[in-house]
Amino acid sequence: MNNIDLRVYSFIDSLQPQLASYLATSSQGFLPVPGDACLWIEVAPGMAVHRLSDIALKATNVRLGEQVVERAFGSMEIHYRNQSDVLASGEAVLREINHTQEERLPCRIAWKEIIRAITPDHATLINRQLRKGSMLLSGKSMFILETEPAGYIVQAANEAEKAAHVTLIDVRAFGNFGRLIMMGSEAETEEAMRAAEATIASINARARRTEGF
Repeated sequence: MNNIDLRVYSFIDSLQPQLASYLATSSQGFLPVPGDACLWIEVAPGMAVHRLSDIALKATNVRLGEQVVERAFGSMEIHYRNQSDVLASGEAVLREINHTQEERLPCRIAWKEIIRAITPDHATLINRQLRKGSMLLSGKSMFILETEPAGYIVQAANEAEKAAHVTLIDVRAFGNFGRLIMMGSEAETEEAMRAAEATIASINARARRTEGF
């Protein structure tokens, strides 16, 4: 399978409580729990993800939490309590497509912003649109982040939750762009942003450079 483009290869050592709970609300497979190691893989073309999921599941004891197949991209999320199982399954996938982790695409921050002291009208509108995370409260600050490729947003969200006392409102890891919304005090949202940016910088330090990124 040498014609597969590795867009995202994102390992998370320990899922944080809010993110694990959020992922469980949309999981079509086995639910992750806090503390699980997690690997998010995104490839192109999308249909290739079926074969790669099969390889990952047969390699170790990992569980499949998500599989999304779009025409252009395919995404999968595997998790397990033991980090070594998750890493071994990931290595099996890399061998199948004849790629290394370093050949994944870098992550581009398409948008980042902190909106301070959000108004009641704005908070209410967002809460009506988003149903899976926590409620956004007026008067709090809102941190928003958009990444390309989409799958990297999960790792950014996890590290932001580790670093700051913030509330997870929304995470979307599929499609062309990944999107994250978090809420907290002004200081805490700024700390969450710094942690997310540092995570993306570490990803890019080990990713190939591609035109357009």
